[in-house]
Amino acid sequence: MRSLAHVLWVGGAPGSGKTTIAARLARRHGLRLYSADTRTWAHRDRALAAGNHAAYLWESLAPEARGDAPSEQLLAMSLHRERGPMVLDDLRALPTTLLVVAEGSTLPASAISAGIAEPTRAVWLIPTHSFQRAQLEARRTPAGATKLYLLLADVIEREANEHAAPTLTINGSKGIDETTDAVEALFEDALAEGPHAETLAERRSLLREGNEDRRSGPWLLRAPLG
Repeated sequence: MRSLAHVLWVGGAPGSGKTTIAARLARRHGLRLYSADTRTWAHRDRALAAGNHAAYLWESLAPEARGDAPSEQLLAMSLHRERGPMVLDDLRALPTTLLVVAEGSTLPASAISAGIAEPTRAVWLIPTHSFQRAQLEARRTPAGATKLYLLLADVIEREANEHAAPTLTINGSKGIDETTDAVEALFEDALAEGPHAETLAERRSLLREGNEDRRSGPWLLRAPLG
């Protein structure tokens, strides 16, 4: 199994600030950024190719109808559980020449208990319900997506506790700058060890790489197949 000791893990629910924090750390320290959201459609296509029933059900529904599904069905259609191993595959395929900061709601907390992720290089951001709701409302998140994201918050918190993943509660008492600094402090030793991009050319290359990856839209909006 390929080692992922070069990965810094920032898991958590949608609306916890993990994407912004990971992106800031990547820019500050010259790290490669992996955002699980940019792999949404590739992962869905893998699930379809494998004959996943929930993936086919999701594809069969009109975008506006997906959020009306019962909670358990909505969670299943999100492929939260199935995408965890796919995230690990993605990370193993990345070069090991730089530290990678990986973020996403589908980062599997089981990577901690399995010894794949180092606890000193990982944190799961756990938003309070009130904070998450406020963030989703501020983003004008569609009702269907909001329903899913609130469900995922409970699932992700439960998984983090089950697998003894390091957590940081996000309740709005600290701004994004302070929270970024808190996560940075947790990763202080790893960041000092590196490796990270040193030259301006290397940093520009990482920025271009990140911009090219940002092609994924809200998961509820992809048109059904057919």
